[in-house]
Amino acid sequence: MKMSGSQVIDAPREAVWKGLNDPKVLQQCIPGCESIVASSPTQMSAKVVLKIGPVKAAFKGSVTLSDIKAPESYRISGKGEGGFAGFASGGATVKLTANSPSETLMEYDVDAQVGGKIAMLGSRLVDSTAQSLANQFFDKFATVVNQSAAAPRKPKAKAVKKPAKKPVKAKKVAPKAKKKATKPRKR
Repeated sequence: MKMSGSQVIDAPREAVWKGLNDPKVLQQCIPGCESIVASSPTQMSAKVVLKIGPVKAAFKGSVTLSDIKAPESYRISGKGEGGFAGFASGGATVKLTANSPSETLMEYDVDAQVGGKIAMLGSRLVDSTAQSLANQFFDKFATVVNQSAAAPRKPKAKAVKKPAKKPVKAKKVAPKAKKKATKPRKR
């Protein structure tokens, strides 16, 4: 499976680069991602739960970054095992170009292979699901990076202890008496 595309992100190139290398940002943005742990600046492991057609599986995998030219480009390679569902492996080249000081063009070329039950679903379903997942990732990534780049850097405020308030005692209220309906007497 081959896929390529581009996305304009409303954030400076340095902020986009930082987001692409931040496990917390990636975990928020990757559809179905349950965890990402960086073991080094170029190695990460992840757990992702995906549903492709009728097949749902938890994939555990590893990712390696190479050909790093910060903050311009890198190559990301990975492989994941999904048990009975199969496996996925592949890589992507990511390139960042500053369109302006506050806007970045991110281009990507992906080459991936799948095997097992996932491969039996057919390339049309796998390709359309992969494109949908990529669109979800880039939409969320653009939002998260844009928000973090736009957030003003506030100095950390010191905690101020306020005096404790005295607890308010609850007032006891007598229950209301029920009114009895009276029938008029006949005379």
